[in-house]
Amino acid sequence: MISTWLETLPGLALVLTLAVIAALIGRAAPIVGAPVFAILLGIIVRNVAGDSKASSAGVALASKQMLQAAIVLLGFGIDLPGLWSVGRASAGVMLVTLAAGLAGGLVLGRLLRVDTRAGLLIAVGTSICGASAIAAVAPIVAAEAGEIAYAISTIFLYNVLAVFLFPLFGHVLHMSDTTFGIWAGTAVNDTSSVVAAGYSFSHAAGIIATIVKLARTVMIVPVSLGVAAAVAWRARERGPLQREPQTFARMLPWFILAFVLAAAVNSVHVLPHAATAALAQLGTFLIVVALAGVGLRVDVRAFGSAGVRPVALGAAIWALVAITSLIMQHVL
Repeated sequence: MISTWLETLPGLALVLTLAVIAALIGRAAPIVGAPVFAILLGIIVRNVAGDSKASSAGVALASKQMLQAAIVLLGFGIDLPGLWSVGRASAGVMLVTLAAGLAGGLVLGRLLRVDTRAGLLIAVGTSICGASAIAAVAPIVAAEAGEIAYAISTIFLYNVLAVFLFPLFGHVLHMSDTTFGIWAGTAVNDTSSVVAAGYSFSHAAGIIATIVKLARTVMIVPVSLGVAAAVAWRARERGPLQREPQTFARMLPWFILAFVLAAAVNSVHVLPHAATAALAQLGTFLIVVALAGVGLRVDVRAFGSAGVRPVALGAAIWALVAITSLIMQHVL
């Protein structure tokens, strides 16, 4: 146990160093923000210095578990009435963009002649929550390793682009914190990228984007069940495809429930305000630390292995979801 933790120390030291540097630069350039600089610094270090086995364990811990813990801590800065208000306001936008992404992905995938399973994984990843949704659906449709790699590489490419482009467009279009938060929460794929884009725009937009994104992540459950039902129906005609059953616990990430619990604790004032404020502030910094870890796992050369068609499909679905989100906010 102790040796395992010792293995994470070099990587954790690296991400903490990058996070502190990103925070300092972020203060000087607040319109960009520390989250973006954290990812950018991580990408630069990873692709200039190369991948280090000594730091890999700590980087992996920071980019996944620390990100989840950070999101939970952010819950201490939110009350349940506010959580419900944002969720209710964004529900219509979220459901329509989800439907547009899934339906558009299947249609565009056929037009671009992308493999059905790979196309479905890209559509699910773009519409719901990136790699988490892909990981949930892949066993249900018996996706091959290459198809999963294609989908995740494609999704991750647009995650990185979203961190830089969404805040830029938000400022150019003079979006409010609420509008941008809902837009980022419904149109950016992975949780880390949603958080980075949201907090780069403003703290308020970051909170809204995180809430919307977590609500959107819950859609993994009904979508996975729907895919499983479709696979079961198809199995009657063509033979079984499912390799590994999915449980409710595996489809619904634990940190969503923990985030809501933290918001509940904050709402009933069990802890002093100073304590919850400090926990929320710690969560904000851990977001920067985690995103430095995310950047350190980006191998720019790996994007070329995905091929042109899946990348084109990812771009088309991404644009469709982003435009649909803005239109629905205007309509509703």
